[in-house]
Amino acid sequence: MRLSRSLCLALMSLSFAAFMPWASYPNQAGGKNNLEFVLSMMDRSAQDFKSLTAAIEHIKFTAVVKDTSTESGEIYVRKDSKMRIDFQSPDPRTILRNGDNLYIYTPKINSVVEYNIGKNRAMADQYLALGFGTRTDALRKNYAITMNGEEDLDGHKAAVLELVPNSDDVRKQISKIEMWVDESSWLPVQQKFFEAGSGDYFISHYTKVMKNLKLGDGKFKPDWPKGTKIEKPRE
Repeated sequence: MRLSRSLCLALMSLSFAAFMPWASYPNQAGGKNNLEFVLSMMDRSAQDFKSLTAAIEHIKFTAVVKDTSTESGEIYVRKDSKMRIDFQSPDPRTILRNGDNLYIYTPKINSVVEYNIGKNRAMADQYLALGFGTRTDALRKNYAITMNGEEDLDGHKAAVLELVPNSDDVRKQISKIEMWVDESSWLPVQQKFFEAGSGDYFISHYTKVMKNLKLGDGKFKPDWPKGTKIEKPRE
């Protein structure tokens, strides 16, 4: 089943927070890591995940007009399939996932677009399978994973992983994902999603990460201002 483009892009907006392990572990002896070692560290460091908050920067490049746009804000995640992204700049926008329900709220036009991803759960999880607490054997099931060396990013050594979706339908949306994993904390500090056939991509960058803070249910409640227009697109 093929996801609609609007739902696909919304899921990708959530997926960039998809795998943030926590604890700090030492590098492999000799200072040069391989794919198996990096994945094992990501598995190990994800074991105690409960929640996170972080600052995010979302950079979108549109090839046909050679335009780059940037959004910034905050993200809140809980292990029980709940996520909230509040973009503040340049224009306020909220993306909320609560189980099988996904909402995109734009206060400027007082409108919220509501999706139910239940019937597309198998396909949606191709984007969200990078999720918190997910073991990397699930990543292997959905992606062909390679390691493209190491780079310095934000003053830290990072392993660069490439994930190519195994599903033909998913590759029609996203041709590949690159992920920079900080080798001191074993959490992603940047992800880059390449949209299929367009030359477009977006980059997501994380800073000020705080783990396992208490995040109440209210943070993930779809509570919009009175008079908000609700749209429910057909899938």
